[in-house]
Amino acid sequence: MTLTAKIKNVLDPLKSPSKADLKNALLQIDMKLDDLAQLPEPSEGKPYNRKLLYKNEEVELLVMNWSQLECAPHDHGNSHGWIQVISGSSLNSVYEVKGDSLPKELFYQYHHKGQYFYAPKKAVHKMKASNHTDMVTLHLYSPPISGMRVYDLEKCAACVVSDDCGAWWPDEQYQKLKEIKLTKKYTP
Repeated sequence: MTLTAKIKNVLDPLKSPSKADLKNALLQIDMKLDDLAQLPEPSEGKPYNRKLLYKNEEVELLVMNWSQLECAPHDHGNSHGWIQVISGSSLNSVYEVKGDSLPKELFYQYHHKGQYFYAPKKAVHKMKASNHTDMVTLHLYSPPISGMRVYDLEKCAACVVSDDCGAWWPDEQYQKLKEIKLTKKYTP
């Protein structure tokens, strides 16, 4: 069975999958770096390049090849999902956001090759490859991400980005669906 067929067999039956359903699907797919032919090179000046492996109305599966840059703090809109570290190590920072205040970093964690971590709905985080590793990650979200909010802590702003924009401040005006001015002070 080809990798594409295996992914389709595992993901097609999912309907409004739970946190456990999504993790179980990733475990069944059992993706390895060797499975990922023609992995996109990290984009110049961007934290990662991504390749869509599968998408339907319920889920999307993406692979990301990371540079040494970190992505911006962001949420996944109304989606939740799991991230699997296929190679390298990830430094994942988790934030708290109250209303329209600046996100406040709560903690960070390292995740190494073979580990999984969960991204709840509306949770804000940022990631980067740690220890100068060549990091590749696999992401399974439900529903497919739409309405992702990206934060620029220096500009004290956030914006809802188009589906073709990654977790960085948009380069193109059309990718900014809504820009939000944030209050500087975090209020617990």
